[in-house]
Amino acid sequence: MRKNVKFLFVVQGEGRGHLTQAISLAGILRRNGHEITEVLVGRSNSREVPKFFYEKIGAPVREYEAPSFIFKKDKKHIDPVKTFLHNLNPQKLKIYGESIEMIHKRVMYRKPDVVVNFYELLPGFMQLRYRLDIPFINIGHQYLLLHPDYVHGKGDAQHMTLLRFHALLSSIFASKLLALSFYPMRNRPHDRMTVVPPLLRREILDATSVEGDFILGYMLNQGYENEVRAWHRKNPEVKLHFFWDKKDAPETMNVDDTFTLHRINDELFVDYMRRCRGYITTAGFESVCEALYLNKPVMLIPAHIEQEVNAADAVSIHGGITGNSFDLSNLLEYIDERRTFDAATFREWVMSAEQMFLEQLTKE
Repeated sequence: MRKNVKFLFVVQGEGRGHLTQAISLAGILRRNGHEITEVLVGRSNSREVPKFFYEKIGAPVREYEAPSFIFKKDKKHIDPVKTFLHNLNPQKLKIYGESIEMIHKRVMYRKPDVVVNFYELLPGFMQLRYRLDIPFINIGHQYLLLHPDYVHGKGDAQHMTLLRFHALLSSIFASKLLALSFYPMRNRPHDRMTVVPPLLRREILDATSVEGDFILGYMLNQGYENEVRAWHRKNPEVKLHFFWDKKDAPETMNVDDTFTLHRINDELFVDYMRRCRGYITTAGFESVCEALYLNKPVMLIPAHIEQEVNAADAVSIHGGITGNSFDLSNLLEYIDERRTFDAATFREWVMSAEQMFLEQLTKE
């Protein structure tokens, strides 16, 4: 393996998962003598890059506007037609062209040995235009959709085709695809694909799991707030702590004595995760992996087809259950009966991540 490798990261800013993956990988690389020269984050006007990312990533951060999802009126589900029209209007295409130029200029200025792309779309188009002689290594759970042995995501052919097409677009001219997975699978060298463990933060890996007296939740989309409030009114005796990304909300909002809403806070979330009885969330890959690592019962409420795939994957290893709404009664029943999840095997797979990523990213 090479020493003193210089990396530049490009990270998709939608949601929290890709951001925490970047933080985790930056820690691994620095502990082993490598450098992160700069981090470029693709974001939309509807999302803020959380403060914890700037605090934890340990490198200069620049944001640029990138393609984003548009949600339906319920603020829970993605509207594919509006998403398509929003991102392909001439004004947006001009902005994305400027973003591609910015990515190119930063790569040329920093001159990294390797660019690591956390499932961001525009770096591939930058490479299509400029053909830089620098390895681009892409990381994402979504690349498993391109693996012939991956059994999830077989339904809804139209949406799955779009998802696979998005994964292919993001991997244009990538030297290697590192497909994050809940479990080992065979590698596909002819497809440039290596299956790797989840990239969990050091705070999660070092956390001591205990069973507290509350349910933890994470709502990426504010449309779920009404569902949670309605359930809580009927079940006020159950303690709830929910995290969300509402921009104008206070850091902590005490709805009443047993229901608290928190703005996204990195350290606080880890503390509540390690102490909760169970966890309910839309099925983002990263936080589900964190909960499973700490052996927490999980209930997943997929908001779109990609999360439906994640949810099916987690259920397949007996890590959780799925639902159509934030009906926490089902989670409470599951907490009492959950027996079959093999937490030790999952933790062993996760703990192998550091060595595997170093091998893949710093090979001679």
